[in-house]
Amino acid sequence: MRRRDMLIGAGGALMLAGGAAAGWRSAVGSMDDFDAYTGGLRAPMPADPDIADILRYATLAASGHNTQPWRFRVAERSVDILPDLSRATPVVDPDNHHLFVSLGCAAENLLIAATATGRAGQLETDAGGERIRYSFSRTEPHPHPLLAAIPRRQSTRADYDGRPVPAADIAALRQSTETPGVRLVLVTDRPRINQVRDLIVAGNDAQMADAAFMAELKRWLRFSPRGAMASGDGLFSAASGNPVMPEFLGGPAFDAFFTASAENDKCARQIDSSAGLAIFLAEREDPAHWIAVGRACQRFALAATAAGLKHAFVNQPVEVARLRPELAALIGESGTRPDIILRFGYGPAMPFSPRRPVNAVLV
Repeated sequence: MRRRDMLIGAGGALMLAGGAAAGWRSAVGSMDDFDAYTGGLRAPMPADPDIADILRYATLAASGHNTQPWRFRVAERSVDILPDLSRATPVVDPDNHHLFVSLGCAAENLLIAATATGRAGQLETDAGGERIRYSFSRTEPHPHPLLAAIPRRQSTRADYDGRPVPAADIAALRQSTETPGVRLVLVTDRPRINQVRDLIVAGNDAQMADAAFMAELKRWLRFSPRGAMASGDGLFSAASGNPVMPEFLGGPAFDAFFTASAENDKCARQIDSSAGLAIFLAEREDPAHWIAVGRACQRFALAATAAGLKHAFVNQPVEVARLRPELAALIGESGTRPDIILRFGYGPAMPFSPRRPVNAVLV
């Protein structure tokens, strides 16, 4: 029996034991309500936006486990982006690498949204990565080709259709990432994709054998529309094609049915269905360069979205330290630390992930 069928069966048993569909709906919530909630978060930029609208677009950036580890401090002519260490994930991200990459993703969204809507300026990162400051002045709006992609971008954890991406689009993706101190390696030939796939599966297997990793992951899982809307963060089951269920049932179902063999098979299948892999590397291992990687990664994701492509993070070989040297050698970057891996291709639309409201991320 497939894991999905088993989970649905578990949900059916709960309904029979509990008595009525009304109780199930009360515990789970409505996907219609969830879609309305995410639609509000991802509404198009108004004609005359205020700073809250720009910050809303900044919060639509990617982040590890959808932790959203950022805070914003607004002044008259500047916005500071600050790390929120209360949202760190010390098992999967012990040196806060992903946290600082996530800050860079948010900073790039902020820059694009502000520039396009009449607050052009510059981003500066202090040496320790403790603060990213966007200083701006009021200007005429400057249309940005990636603005419309911000509310449509999502990490699509699904099978893609395997179609190759045209060379012109590959060139545009590469150009979108150009950032001082950051390198991009695009892997589109099937033999090397297969080799990286095997490292991704090996990393996934190692992580799933780590009880601390699994416990940390489980804390960021959201199993129901109601739970996802209440927290505004985390990995919502429907966004990766899994069934929804009450939060109190989700944990036991996860423990029972989330197995290494099934997840390894899924990882391999999803890589096989992808058109290519994008691997980002920084020239130095420090927060400022990790932030730069995040900015480049976010632009790649937005450019992919604008081109009709989907993407998803497959970072297992950069999260499992012993696999990094092998990955670096495989892509011709021996002696460096790979930072981020994205798979990309043509795939389906999925439910969006939740986000916290702007007032929850203000200092």
